Amino acid sequence: MQNQTAFIFDLDGVIVDTAKFHFLAWQKLANKIGIDFSEKENEQLKGVSRVKSLEKILSWGNKTLSDQEFQRLMEEKNQDYLNYVQQMSKDDILPGVKSFLDELKSKHHPIALGSASKNAKTILKCVDLNDTFDAIVDGNEVTKAKPNPEVFLKVAKLLNTEPQDCFVFEDSIAGIKAANVGGMISIGIGDKETLREADFCFKNFNEFDYQFFKNIKSKT
Repeated sequence: MQNQTAFIFDLDGVIVDTAKFHFLAWQKLANKIGIDFSEKENEQLKGVSRVKSLEKILSWGNKTLSDQEFQRLMEEKNQDYLNYVQQMSKDDILPGVKSFLDELKSKHHPIALGSASKNAKTILKCVDLNDTFDAIVDGNEVTKAKPNPEVFLKVAKLLNTEPQDCFVFEDSIAGIKAANVGGMISIGIGDKETLREADFCFKNFNEFDYQFFKNIKSKT
């Protein structure tokens, strides 16, 4: 594995567990407008933009909103979410993540964040990882949501790395599809059955180490 090999990380559910905060905020919003919302529905929103998420929720409840009300609810949901996020600290970084990032940096590999979250930089600051990544592309800088590979392809370009030389760490079906469509090596973090389209899948970062990736050739 050459040092031009890049490592790209999703944020929610990979580096930190903010999925629980998204769930609570979306559930509060859905219940407010009379739509049932469980963890099963929440699973379908992972890696999906805020706009698309609200559109999905409305479709499940067969409801329509004016553009003004749609925008207001999105902002309300985001504020509820941020209220949770502001309480985060470096203790909220998921197990094994920090040591893996530190090792990649010590080996001089480019590392980056590719997230649909528009709050990515706020979260990274809260958990003291804002100076860790060589590049950050978040929901404020892309127009196409995962499973479109736009976010990852933009990251690869910023890192001056070919897509086939990139490892992407994702916890969502949409994110794995985006990495695969982009021609990158997809690493699922989570349930192997849910993320069965990933090239490799692990429950968490404690299930592998740097040596594992030395034996993997670029995706061609």
